[in-house]
Amino acid sequence: MMEFGVMFGSVIVLCVLAIIAFLSMKFLQKNSGPKPLSVNYHFTRQCNYQCGFCFHTAKTSFVLPISEAKRGLKMLKEAGMKKINFSGGEPFIKDDGQYVGKLVRYCKQSLKLPSVTIVSNGSLITEDWFQEFGEFLDILAISCDSFDEPTNRVIGRHQNKKHHLSSLTCVRDWCKEYRVAFKINTVVNTHNCDEDMSQEILDLDPVRWKVFQCLLIGGENTGPDAIRHAESFVISEEMFEKFVQRHKSVPQLVPESNTAMKDSYLILDEYMRFLDCTKGKKDPSKSILDVGVQEAIKFSGFDEAMFKKRGGRYVWSKADMKLDW
Repeated sequence: MMEFGVMFGSVIVLCVLAIIAFLSMKFLQKNSGPKPLSVNYHFTRQCNYQCGFCFHTAKTSFVLPISEAKRGLKMLKEAGMKKINFSGGEPFIKDDGQYVGKLVRYCKQSLKLPSVTIVSNGSLITEDWFQEFGEFLDILAISCDSFDEPTNRVIGRHQNKKHHLSSLTCVRDWCKEYRVAFKINTVVNTHNCDEDMSQEILDLDPVRWKVFQCLLIGGENTGPDAIRHAESFVISEEMFEKFVQRHKSVPQLVPESNTAMKDSYLILDEYMRFLDCTKGKKDPSKSILDVGVQEAIKFSGFDEAMFKKRGGRYVWSKADMKLDW
């Protein structure tokens, strides 16, 4: 009987220790912040387009020296980053695309990241860039909000006499030739919400068609200190859902409402500060270059559960895609 009591007491002690260990692990995870599995680095705010709904506007012209950008990217890799997306502004505006090209090559060749991607408007990309850097890029996403050129001009997706849709087609062809997965991003707003893009998307055949609901961010595209004023571009959830339903036959469709989008991205600005959008504006952390990734990410406002729910983790390396090049 005494032996049974001793054994029972030992089991109780082990259970208590296991619970303490589990709670300690959860506490440490909560206080160390999420892992930066997928990061969006907006290294420039400059752009050659004037999209009326833009939510990352040209408030500064600052771009980190490339050596510092590489240092920060290495820190992110060491903290757990698997995917980096370069965005802007327009990523190809800096040094005729050489800056982003060198970062793409560094991330794939030196850091050996599984996924290296870019979001661009496509207007400044050349075939020479693909010849030099294409092998290091997994996915190139081109923004296209309409297949009606006058609508693109009303939205602001143009530069002088450049034809946005011609640039889109050229980049699609280069992606296929140089083995880069081609993606399209669309922001649904008051000027395109009634459009049917199904046939054009099917003809272009991207690996993904990401469809976003127009989003207001204080200090960027709404409010007294904003460069853009996108209030007239905003649509309701119902209007967004109608657009999605109209295109449900497109297999590459990946819709993201404001709810799914707002806090489910880890965003770094031009100073490599995480941006917390939970209050409807962008509150920056300290730079990861100054305080490290784990300290800065605590102030990112990142909703890891929503990231998973919206399908933030997908087949994002071209090596794992079954593509007909």
